[in-house]
Order: sequence, then structure tokens, then C-alpha cells
Amino acid sequence: MKEFMLIFLGADYSELNMSPEESQEQMNKWFEWVGKLQAQDIYTGGHALIPSAKRLSGPEGIVTDGPFAEAKELVGGYFVVKAKDWDEAVSISKDYPDFHLGGSVEVREIMVFDNE
Repeated sequence: MKEFMLIFLGADYSELNMSPEESQEQMNKWFEWVGKLQAQDIYTGGHALIPSAKRLSGPEGIVTDGPFAEAKELVGGYFVVKAKDWDEAVSISKDYPDFHLGGSVEVREIMVFDNE
């Protein structure tokens, strides 16, 4: 099995004006999805990310506070999952709970080096 990172892109939940009940319902969808992936033994980890960020750039390591205006979508979190190939990784992503909120998933294969 290969490992793939599912990168979750979408709006900041705090900007969606959801009621507390709607927020909890949405979080329950995430918990159900994680539970399903764990039951299939294909979830290896992941985290939600807070919207703020710091970017270091250039040889001097200049620090810029974010989120960044040029980013059209916020990286809200990621999972690492096991899949036999790209098709299976994409299929796993189809249960992403935030599609109806305008979110998307970027699927990336994790590179394995010979010395690993």
C-alpha cells in the first residue's frame, strides 16, 4: 500500500455563520468519516489547522503573517491514508464532508526515498 495526503481546502468555518447545532452536525460528519477510515485500517493520521499562519521566505527568513491574500482557499487540515493507487485514494476522498460548503480535496502521493 502507498500513502497519500488528502489536503482539505475551503472556507474558514468561523466565516460560514453556522449555528452551534450546524457546526456540531458538521463536526459529527468528520468524526464519522474518520471512524470509517479507521475501521478500514487506512487512516494513518491527520490534523485540523487553525487559519493563522507564518511564512518564512528568502535567505534572511523574512516572516510574514497570514492567512495570505493570494490564497483563494484556506488549507483547513489534512489526513494521511493508505491506498493501493491513485484511483483508490481519490475514491477515499469522495466522502469528504465539506464538499457542500464549497470545499475541495487535493490528493498527493507521499514520496518514499530509498533510504526509508
